[in-house]
Amino acid sequence: MRESPDWVRISYASALALRFKSGQFVRDFEFGGINLLLSYVEGCQSDCGYCGLARSRVGAYEDKSFIRVDWPLVETDDLVDRLERFEDRLTRLCISMVTHGYAYRDTLDITERIRRRVQTPLSLLVAPPSLNEERLRTLHQAGAEMIGIGLDATTEELFRSTRTDVPRGALQWDQYWEIVSLAREIYGPWKVNCHTLVGLGETDRDLMELFDDLLNRQIFSYLFCFNPEPDSRLADHPKTPVRRWRRIQMAKFLLEERGLDPAAFSYDSQGRLNRIEAPEDLVHRVIREGYAFMTNGCPSAAGEPGCTRPMGSWRPADEPRDYPWVPSAADRRAIYSQLDLEEVLHPGPEPARPLDQCAPPVAGRHRKTSAPCSGVLDIPTGV
Repeated sequence: MRESPDWVRISYASALALRFKSGQFVRDFEFGGINLLLSYVEGCQSDCGYCGLARSRVGAYEDKSFIRVDWPLVETDDLVDRLERFEDRLTRLCISMVTHGYAYRDTLDITERIRRRVQTPLSLLVAPPSLNEERLRTLHQAGAEMIGIGLDATTEELFRSTRTDVPRGALQWDQYWEIVSLAREIYGPWKVNCHTLVGLGETDRDLMELFDDLLNRQIFSYLFCFNPEPDSRLADHPKTPVRRWRRIQMAKFLLEERGLDPAAFSYDSQGRLNRIEAPEDLVHRVIREGYAFMTNGCPSAAGEPGCTRPMGSWRPADEPRDYPWVPSAADRRAIYSQLDLEEVLHPGPEPARPLDQCAPPVAGRHRKTSAPCSGVLDIPTGV
């Protein structure tokens, strides 16, 4: 049987980068973030309502998509050969576990195979039901540099309503947070990340409070835009409105990487973000730089974007939701229009949090000027 650890699935973008598949990206850009996914005949034993790999979703596991992207199946040893061959262009590797009885064993096996021959930084997106303190330490010793936890839902109520029990156990909110805390203790500051989805039914206040909590614990929060998977239980759930998505991207960046106080963000009675108090020139500079709207992901060894997940939140025919490249002038004009800032932006004080207490920036993010700011934008003065 073609199962892990001897076989793994890789994202279609990874298959292109490693020459397993032919084709090209919708726009020419450097790509080196390789994503691996464990594979079993019976598939993932979890049944998350929004996930393409959900147990109850129709079809064979090998044919199911993940974050709306195809994942070809390849031999692990062949993959490691390709990783070694193309290592000079790689920026980040990530092994994604699924909920399965052999997930920990096989993740350790694949980690060790990679680390014997390839030194590109390696992350693990883990399945908390498979882990404990000892296993987290063993994975760290084997060469995993960062740990990701797919919270997805930002509140316990949403977590319970969108995810269901796995055989012989359950996905538990408290258990996920226990793994977050253990990983933070073992791997250290800024070596743990939590994935969050915008659009499952949470409020903007829920999101911003979680971002602030993780920031204070020196844990990255990685942002995803909900995009319904066909045939999943949430297939008919509405896609996140682009205006809300852009405002959350902006607010998150101002909080985490520009030091804006949580009190600068106000919400209506439904928890919707309705006011940002910040210097206008700061906000316009952030739009010009474009980094706030790029894909959240683990960094490269040099601190630049490492995992950029092309098409993870949108299709080539769609308007980009998060950019795997630095947004162009045309991209930034679209972003500005989508934000509709006049409705929420109000003059406010300079950020109070020193930048050295903010989340570590991708290279260049904290500079006053940078290459993406050059050129003329057809948007209001100051942007």
